[in-house]
Amino acid sequence: MATSDQLLVVIDPVARHSDGESVLIAKDVLSAGAATKVCLPENPEEFARALDRRGARRPVVVGDDRALLRAVTLLHRRRELQTTALSLVPVGTAQSLARSLGVPEGAVAAARAVLDGVERRLDLLVDDSDGVVLGDLRIPSVPAVPAQRDGTPDDERISSGRPWLRVGRSLVRTLAVRPPRLTTPPPPGPSRLRVEVDGVLLVDLDEPVQGVSVTPGSSGTAVVEVRPVSVGAEASPLEARGRAVTVSGADFRYRADAVVAGPVRSRTWTVWAGAWGLTLPASP
Repeated sequence: MATSDQLLVVIDPVARHSDGESVLIAKDVLSAGAATKVCLPENPEEFARALDRRGARRPVVVGDDRALLRAVTLLHRRRELQTTALSLVPVGTAQSLARSLGVPEGAVAAARAVLDGVERRLDLLVDDSDGVVLGDLRIPSVPAVPAQRDGTPDDERISSGRPWLRVGRSLVRTLAVRPPRLTTPPPPGPSRLRVEVDGVLLVDLDEPVQGVSVTPGSSGTAVVEVRPVSVGAEASPLEARGRAVTVSGADFRYRADAVVAGPVRSRTWTVWAGAWGLTLPASP
């Protein structure tokens, strides 16, 4: 039997618990078209061991975007992405990454693509801490910090010179339960970041920005978009393409696919062209 006909089906526990029916459908379709070995890991450690013991079998992940990201990260850190093509049957609520990569929706269509599709080599963003980005990277604005109070209630400040009044009000507070004060989260404010693409400065710290996005493009480059505050919401952002993107400045967090990371003061992402393979439907 050919290697391509031997599948290791790794079913993520989140998929089993969130949509068991779709998991069973995917398993039945895959088993009807190939020799399958099914693994049911209960945690990330067992998930990793299942991939390590795949042998000659082609790994198929049944799960959501996070499960796919976990599999790619594991294979990348073992430097096995070049020799291992992954397949995905999306099951779960987080499927936006799978859709953007071209994986069919629905257990039946996705399982058939695993059996009849072809491997496509895709670019990968790799940062300087060996983290990976499959889809897009976004650096959100820094939330505005509300003014801090000194921690002393107004009535205590008023009665600071009247001990008898302070004791009375303390007794009232003890007997009465004060409802929690509801506050509206402040709107996001601008970030001050330095963004360089292949060593060329795109925006500096003196120009606040509303956000930055980096997306793997094609032919080993990434698409970088920066929206300065001065541009306005309806105008086109600054755009550049390059192989290496460095963002630095005050502590910032970033969202890489479905994961929020940071805070960091500086991070560089480099495009690895054709670094990983994903089975996708063959072109008509």
